Amino acid sequence: MAGKPTIDDVARIAQVSRQTVSNVVNSPEIVRPETRARVEDAIGQLGYRPHASARRLRSQKSSTIGIRLAAMGDGISGSVLDRFLHALTEGAYARGMRVLLFTADDDAGEIEQIERLRDDRDADAFVLTSTSHSDLRTRWLLDQGIPFVTFGRPWAADDMGDPMHHWVDVDGRAGLRAAAEHLIATGARRVAYLGWPSPSATGDDRRRGWADAMSSRGASESELASLSIEAEEDVTAARVAVAEFLDRRPDVDAIATASDSLALGALIATTALGRTDVAITGFDNTPVAAAVGLTSVEQRLGMVADGVLELLMGVSGRDISMREPRPGEAHRLVTPELVVRGSGGGERPVPVVDPM
Repeated sequence: MAGKPTIDDVARIAQVSRQTVSNVVNSPEIVRPETRARVEDAIGQLGYRPHASARRLRSQKSSTIGIRLAAMGDGISGSVLDRFLHALTEGAYARGMRVLLFTADDDAGEIEQIERLRDDRDADAFVLTSTSHSDLRTRWLLDQGIPFVTFGRPWAADDMGDPMHHWVDVDGRAGLRAAAEHLIATGARRVAYLGWPSPSATGDDRRRGWADAMSSRGASESELASLSIEAEEDVTAARVAVAEFLDRRPDVDAIATASDSLALGALIATTALGRTDVAITGFDNTPVAAAVGLTSVEQRLGMVADGVLELLMGVSGRDISMREPRPGEAHRLVTPELVVRGSGGGERPVPVVDPM
């Protein structure tokens, strides 16, 4: 076929009208599944791509998803957001959408940016990261009726049972439980936990996973408290905290951590102390974890990005088409997997089994 395929070419091969092809591209939910499948097959055969500029002019929409690019506070954990952004951008492109990055100093500044982008029709929907209790951004977006999905749970009443907004998150509790159970299975007798100071919604959730594994082995609440280490998300802070802890508790032979940054600090501390017998696990499976042979929990960020786009656009949609949040339908909780390396023994990915 000479030249680029057109909508007429797709209509001819699928044996439908031009309007039906247009409906499949712009509003697939109104097309019968069997017809939609036939049109999508023709689109795939021809490699047809709708003219994006014309489509935006017709619909008065930008075909753009906005997301704030947060300042990188830690080069190790910062790679997690980079991988998520890459997966989100790639997935959005496949659906005929673009991703627009913007910056803001804080949540209030992010709200201002979103308001400006929305008023100028530069973005149709938004993705939020770093959610927290009583998040100002989500409340404002709900009040304004602006479509959005958060990467991260609301951590409050707006959660599993009666959702007010759409969210995607990784089951950190299941991930830490798998890490601790792996350490126990490889022979560790006393597994400590290194996490961020409480309260920390994400950190506290991950600690519960470690506590689940330890409690199933008979650990009491007082023992769990004695095996808990706290440090800020900083390699040096983690190194100091672990060194001081092992001075008090030389009987500990494994440490499950809430992040690869904390795990790296623990690894430096145990190496300096000559305690290479202490097994360590991280969380995030960053390039640093792979480089130093650190066992770590992989968040499966491609699945997170797919979940975000599905909630924004439907299973196969090419436009923002969010439904009212409904229990069981407004969230995606992604089950992570444990990637086992030298710090935990073995060399294979271990699927996390969620008992929920």
